[in-house]
Order: sequence, then structure tokens, then C-alpha cells
Amino acid sequence: MVDMHIDDYGFGSIVIEGKTYTSDVIVYPDKVDPTWWRKEGHLLQKDDLPGVIEAAPVVFVIGTGNWGVMKVPESTLSFLERKGIRVVIEKTAEAVKIFNEESKKGRTVGAFHLTC
Repeated sequence: MVDMHIDDYGFGSIVIEGKTYTSDVIVYPDKVDPTWWRKEGHLLQKDDLPGVIEAAPVVFVIGTGNWGVMKVPESTLSFLERKGIRVVIEKTAEAVKIFNEESKKGRTVGAFHLTC
């Protein structure tokens, strides 16, 4: 199993395994999805996460943006938890740190909003 590592995050960009991305990403254990977008930009809904559900992570780390503007409704959180996924929600800078720690322990997926 490959453990992805986030090298750096700054407003509007994230560096993963040496490659810079400038749009929101989902980081899986073995790949990065740089095309991730939500139906409602600052609201994370279960329909925005089919790949995450398929990946069946132990931990799903959500970075809500530099200032935490992206919201995760209770319905999304409870949906993920019913799937047996532990969810961690933080502003993106803190979420990156948590993702790097959790990915060393086991199957971790992260979704990161890079701007507001």
C-alpha cells in the first residue's frame, strides 16, 4: 500500500508527492483526484463523494479551506459514519497535518478545499 504524503499547503495550492495542484483535490492512498468539485461549492454532500465511499477508508480527513468556509452538513457526516468511516473535519492547514499522520497508520483518504 502506498501512503500519499502532502508536502505543503498554502492558500490556493497543495503539493502532494512533489506535484503542485491548484484546484481542490481528493487524496487516496494510491492516487490524487485533481478534478474533484462539489455540486454546491461550499457544501460537502454525500453525492460529492462516490470515490471516497468506494475507497472505504478507515479515516476520511476533510479540509474545509483556509478559513473553513466549506461546510459539512450533519447528514453527510452521519452518512459517512454509518459506512464505518471516522471523519475528521478541520481547516485545510490543520487537516493536512492530520492526514499525514493518519495516512501512516492505515487506509486514509483526504478531501481538501484549497481556497476560502
